[in-house]
Amino acid sequence: MKKYIMAIILGIAFILLTGTGLAANETYDAGDFQQALEKDGFTVQEGELGYFDFLRLYEEGVLPSAYGNNPTTKYLIFYVPLSPGYEVDEQIKQITSTLGVKENTTPFWSLRPDEAVVFVGRTPPECRYFSYENFMLHRTIGNERRWIFATLADTVNNLVIKTEGTPNGSSGNPYNQTTVIIITADRGIDQRIRAAAQSAGYSDDIINTQVLPSVMLNMGVENNSDTFASFVRPALYNDTQAGENYINNTSATVFRITPNETVELDPYDYPELRVRGTGKTEFDLMDDLEELRVAILDKYNESNATELPISQTVTTGSDAIQRGINVLGPANDACYLWTANQTISSPTPPFFNTSLYYPFLRDPGITLGNDTDEFIIVYGVNHAATGKATYSNFVIYGAAGWNGVRAITDADFSGSAEEYLPDNPNAKYLYVYKLARNCSEDDQYCYEVPYGRGAYGIELDQPLFIAWRAYMENSTKTGPAYSEIVYDRAIK
Repeated sequence: MKKYIMAIILGIAFILLTGTGLAANETYDAGDFQQALEKDGFTVQEGELGYFDFLRLYEEGVLPSAYGNNPTTKYLIFYVPLSPGYEVDEQIKQITSTLGVKENTTPFWSLRPDEAVVFVGRTPPECRYFSYENFMLHRTIGNERRWIFATLADTVNNLVIKTEGTPNGSSGNPYNQTTVIIITADRGIDQRIRAAAQSAGYSDDIINTQVLPSVMLNMGVENNSDTFASFVRPALYNDTQAGENYINNTSATVFRITPNETVELDPYDYPELRVRGTGKTEFDLMDDLEELRVAILDKYNESNATELPISQTVTTGSDAIQRGINVLGPANDACYLWTANQTISSPTPPFFNTSLYYPFLRDPGITLGNDTDEFIIVYGVNHAATGKATYSNFVIYGAAGWNGVRAITDADFSGSAEEYLPDNPNAKYLYVYKLARNCSEDDQYCYEVPYGRGAYGIELDQPLFIAWRAYMENSTKTGPAYSEIVYDRAIK
């Protein structure tokens, strides 16, 4: 009997050690996986996962813009080694040296149709939302190299990811769990990598494939090939310190995997997308929102109020790829609005300077002076409270560098409309927030917009804009439908 019990204990221990590839509290090591890949005839180069600090790169002059960064999220990015025989160019070296990552890696990479990029490691700690997402960054159209920054398909987010805690994407705990993510255009390469992972002890139940749809891409590693980027977007950690630890010391690695011999290609079709929309809208709150608007104008001086225009910020990734325009990295998991009367639609060169595009944001533009009587009221439907979003926020940006200096999330403005509509039971679904240079002690829901801080502030005479995001409807596991949400608003 004792031998029987001991055999069971040893069997459980073996499953814990080999079934997930990572025992509890063990330092992360994907060496067995790498050896299995090399045994199968692949060259394996190790990159890394690291923080891509848009504001720092803009502040130090490495990039001409912060490209509409979301301050709610500290973006992690895959730093990928180049295909064997190629070298990192000087502009990329500036980025990696500034951020302190490996010299021989790049955040913007091309890929042969028979190659793959693989993430092996831990998911973010518990948070409101996270996703892994791939973008086409640059494309050559005619003789012109353009910045496209278009999403390629759906994300692998916290509701669909396959991990130890959510095998086969089932419900469970997706946070701080081991997972494997394969990025490739080829079905045969994916199958070989999966087999190597399983031989190294990773269950197929925790392996995710993100397809690069070669039917719409220029795969390859030559100068006219498309370039890609892979981001991890964690937002609103339950434990802020745990989130900082993850950003600064992520237990994960990234591999570039190249077959040593020519393979017969078996490209994937374009993957099926999750469908936005449930048929349930927020439009029953339109009367309540109008009541809130009147209450705001009654509280402040209506004669000096200017209602700002609102429109969708970006189109979809597939639209950008087909038209050759830049859409600045929208996730399929979100809706985007901003204080402008036009949607982004410009073809732009690589590393484009946002101060040269979209002049309607700057001329005449919106400014925010130091006068105590000058401020902006942001208000609308709390999309998280209605269930149309997992989280929502708005961000104040400098209009020249598109530098987001602060995000105000639904956690910050929840309950803020009840002061204006004390007798309206639907006030809990609305919000009001003030942006000013000086907030009084009575302004509970107010943000003091900083200046004199370079990329981390907005100067008194500098044009600005506001942008909103609403991330992921739980029932569809993707972004809410624009046709079902009430647009947020702002009054100066």
